[in-house]
Amino acid sequence: MKVFPAVDILDGTCVQLVQGNRKNAVTYGDPVSRAQDWLEQGADALHVINLDGAFGAAEKNVSLIKEIIGSTGAEIQLGGGIRSIADAAGWLDAGVARVIIGTLAVERPEAITEIATEYGREAVMAGVDARGGSVVVHGWEKTAGDLITMARLFEERGAGSLLFTNVDVEGLCSGIAEEPVRRLREAVSIPIIASGGITTPQDVRTMREIGVEGIVLGSALYRGSITLKEAIEEAER
Repeated sequence: MKVFPAVDILDGTCVQLVQGNRKNAVTYGDPVSRAQDWLEQGADALHVINLDGAFGAAEKNVSLIKEIIGSTGAEIQLGGGIRSIADAAGWLDAGVARVIIGTLAVERPEAITEIATEYGREAVMAGVDARGGSVVVHGWEKTAGDLITMARLFEERGAGSLLFTNVDVEGLCSGIAEEPVRRLREAVSIPIIASGGITTPQDVRTMREIGVEGIVLGSALYRGSITLKEAIEEAER
């Protein structure tokens, strides 16, 4: 199981939000430096989110993200504000390993197929951010449908993987909720990267035992509740 440290960018700064609320942002300095720090500590992949893009300002942070791509050479999955096939293509051409599309996947599922046809299934990660079993989009402000139904649709349309974020526990550092992850793992056959609530080595172990292919570490990692070394050691058992 792979560990993806999160590098979330808001107004040019690396941040972590609680429950997706930008008013709760805690800042952690320069995004490029933080990305390099995680790689030096043993990560071989990064989860980069343009939060300004998620909130409707996709043009923000572009130069910073391109600097991360160019200076690290790491495997990067990128999300936030990718609202068109052209947006996705631009980032894939710029060197990211895969784009994460959430709102676009919900509103235009055929976009998944088009991107997968051009770049390969592995380049398309469909985001299924869920609250109370329902997918939420537009910065988690709107409900879009049942989690399992949407996940199966995205798989059918050609997504190579799913990013599942459990909004109910995201950013709280209070542990994971196993049940929705298990339901999702049983419902689809493509790889799942899980995010939300992963706080301790036991949480990492549980995710590994459920059978997800990767996890995203955000708030718990930045707050020191778990170290990257601990997470990687547990993930690779």
